[in-house]
Amino acid sequence: MYLIVLSATIGLNTEEHTCQTAVRPEERTEMGELPRETPMFSFGVIADIQYADVDERYNYSRTALRYYRSSVHLLRNARQTWCESEARPEFILQLGDIIDGVNHSHQTSEQALERVMAEFSLCPIPVHHVWGNHEFYNFSRSELLQSKINSSGSGAPCPGGDIYAYAFSPVLGFTFVVLDGYDVSLVGREVSSVKRASAHRLITRFNDSEDLNSPPGSSEDLEQRFTMFNGALSEEQLDWLDSVLRSADEKQEKVTIVCHLPVHPRSTSNMCLLWNYDEVLGLIKAHRSVVCFISGHDHDGGYYRDEDTGVHHLTLEGVIETPPHSDAFGTVSVYSDRMELKGFGRIPDRVCVFR
Repeated sequence: MYLIVLSATIGLNTEEHTCQTAVRPEERTEMGELPRETPMFSFGVIADIQYADVDERYNYSRTALRYYRSSVHLLRNARQTWCESEARPEFILQLGDIIDGVNHSHQTSEQALERVMAEFSLCPIPVHHVWGNHEFYNFSRSELLQSKINSSGSGAPCPGGDIYAYAFSPVLGFTFVVLDGYDVSLVGREVSSVKRASAHRLITRFNDSEDLNSPPGSSEDLEQRFTMFNGALSEEQLDWLDSVLRSADEKQEKVTIVCHLPVHPRSTSNMCLLWNYDEVLGLIKAHRSVVCFISGHDHDGGYYRDEDTGVHHLTLEGVIETPPHSDAFGTVSVYSDRMELKGFGRIPDRVCVFR
């Protein structure tokens, strides 16, 4: 395991750091050891479990194996670690794609979801579920709103009926905002939906392929994000996010935003970005309360500290492409001035100092 101190601008998946705070001799104990600081709270993170009871196979680009059946065993490793921790996490962030879309074609969506939720239920830690593209490959939006992976009841939801976005505060002074990255999309809306029509107009401006899951242009092009497996926030959701952040600014809170889709191009590949990532970055820049943005979707993971805002953009490595002998989850300890990610398996340790 390796530690990455994040207090200066760092590129995607880099181990470089530029500064660390020295410890004065008087801060050490008589035994020469650093005193152990108690975090204000902690939470677990896990992304892209994508469980299915099928054999492993390559991803669509044939660059990595997907371990469908063993992903639930890696979830078990995470669950046992969290439950057996000396200080249990206050909650878990499940960052989306909890089961794989292959379940739909096998007519096993309900069984697969039950298998994963049964594993989560063995530990009495609340789970905040984020929705990704694979949730919509298996279920309609109305079905998801009635399902066990609708955790919006544990927070203050976004007004507007079927937008799956909400805010919650685990302790005084800290707010988490869960976003609906498929509010405007082709997969997350019914065929007759106005938002789906809007999504189709937007995506076809940049992607003229017959297969809209095929990214346009080259890997260096930001237009690669215009595929069916991505989406956008509606104006309604953006306005709500702005109001939540404005309130947090006034209260001098620290805000962590959570979404399945990343929003910073330096924290992920271009084809995994939220369609209107630039609008979200604009809101983040306008509100000093935001300290971190956590996402999944890109199974290779990524990280970038925005030098303009000081906000940490963390993209968590996916369970689905993690070999059975490894792991892909973490525990984040939150202090007044930083977050410390303790990673397991593929996920590196990181220290994210607040601006």
